[in-house]
This record gives sequence, C-alpha cells and structure tokens, in this order.
Amino acid sequence: MSWAKKLQERWGLQSLWQVILILIVFACTGMTSLYIKEGLYWLAGITTETSDWIRITYRIFATFIAYQFLLLGYGWIFGQFQFFWAMEKKILRRFGIKIGADKN
Repeated sequence: MSWAKKLQERWGLQSLWQVILILIVFACTGMTSLYIKEGLYWLAGITTETSDWIRITYRIFATFIAYQFLLLGYGWIFGQFQFFWAMEKKILRRFGIKIGADKN
C-alpha cells in the first residue's frame, strides 16, 4: 500500500486527490508562516536587542496561533476547510476549549 493510500485511510478521505490537496495546504501554510514571522516580530516591537527568552517565547506562541489561522485559510482556498476545521477542533479540545455543541 502506498504512503498516500495510507494517509487517505488514516485521515478518512474519499480520494487521493484530497490527500494531495491537504499536503499542498500544509506546505503553503508552513512556507507562509516562515515569511510572516518577521512581520509578527515587527508588530510586537521585538528587535535583536530583545532578550532571547522573550523572542523564543513570542515565536512559539505567535507562530502557533498564526499557523492555525493560516491552515484554515489555505484549507478554505483549496476546498478542504471541513478537514482542517475538524483538526482544529481536536487541537482546541486538547487545550480544554470546546467549540459549539460539537461532540467530536
């Protein structure tokens, strides 16, 4: 069984085309988060003079939050919003945040 077929089964997708689209979404999201990192630093006023622990802490939290929004945005653009919204709800549940009356 191919790796794409395994992903299709694991993620409960209907076609290999969906697997490809989802992988494209992950790639676009990762690349975009790298590009916007400096802009997020600028918005927060973080410079090279800022202490390392503040920069690292900010990078972890800001990048994580931005990544989640980017993932949903690219998921919507590529027609895979439902898949990524279900994934986001799982992530939020792990942090103790419940969205709506969702039982998943």
